[in-house]
Amino acid sequence: MLMIRLSRTGKPKQPYFRIIVSEKTKDPWGKYIEVVGNYNPRSKKLEAKKDRVTYWISKGAQLTESLHNIFVKEGIIEGKAKRAYSLTKKRLGTINSKKAEAAKLAAAKAEPAPAETPVTEEAPAETPAES
Repeated sequence: MLMIRLSRTGKPKQPYFRIIVSEKTKDPWGKYIEVVGNYNPRSKKLEAKKDRVTYWISKGAQLTESLHNIFVKEGIIEGKAKRAYSLTKKRLGTINSKKAEAAKLAAAKAEPAPAETPVTEEAPAETPAES
């Protein structure tokens, strides 16, 4: 599957990105099919070849979430912004535990509390004595 994604270039603490088309399984810093633009996040300046981006999208290339949001903001493509972050195992664990707690609370609220029945003590059953 083809992806249109960002490939970081630039100096340390001064990011600059190329917008490339490459296979999804390939390294973003390795070989790519085509450079369709570049993006400077410090100045928010985007230079993209709109016709090439739309061409690759028409051929089935997918955009990363971050690049999708940038293109929507700049008006290159139409659509709504997507959530563009990944969950770490630690974060995913907290979310799952919170969901589990919420499910328990919802189940407790949905179930009516059992009516308390008075507990009566019964006399122990007598066993016949053996001779």
